[in-house]
Amino acid sequence: MAKIVIVGGHGKVSLLAEPLLVGNGHEVDAIIRKQEQSQEITDTGAHPVVLDIENASIDELAGAFEGADVVVWSAGAGGGDVSRTYAVDRDAAAHTVEAANKAGVDRFVTVSWFGAQADHGIDPENDFWHYAEAKYSADRYVQAKAKNWTILGPSTLTEDDGTGAVEIALPDSNVEHGEVARADVAAMIAAVVEKPETAGKYINFNGGGTPIDQALDALK
Repeated sequence: MAKIVIVGGHGKVSLLAEPLLVGNGHEVDAIIRKQEQSQEITDTGAHPVVLDIENASIDELAGAFEGADVVVWSAGAGGGDVSRTYAVDRDAAAHTVEAANKAGVDRFVTVSWFGAQADHGIDPENDFWHYAEAKYSADRYVQAKAKNWTILGPSTLTEDDGTGAVEIALPDSNVEHGEVARADVAAMIAAVVEKPETAGKYINFNGGGTPIDQALDALK
């Protein structure tokens, strides 16, 4: 059994991932921003931890990560406010890495976005440009600083039922950005936690036809 802390514990993907992780025998803490979100976390089998990551210090975050084996970053500002997008999706993500290192956490899993790259192609006049820039910056920080990191890059999220199968965009492949159910993103989180060999891998993916374990094993 591992102790796992999910940052952004009340997000739609996190609420789906938490019962999977608990079902796999892990102890799960879910960091949330509001006390009133606690019952939904408890209902998943996870333990709510109220902490505003946008304003928390690195020491406060490290305290929340004490004793954890894995930190999962699955938080986001949700768009709209540009300054908050950078404060959460870039700066708080970087602070979370620093805090995980300070707490001695050996594994870091982050949920990013399929298009988070330098040449993401988003028009600077589009409000989404700021999100793309923030995610790209955060991912580079994770790769440079986090211990045993895995970055998951799901494509456009849907509310469809999960299938337990994905299509991974391997390097130099022609797989383009598509769609994936949030439930399958949650299943990917649960799967990579069980597979330490996915450390050091940036995994862009869509919904697809290959069972998740099989798709991840093919990355070896």
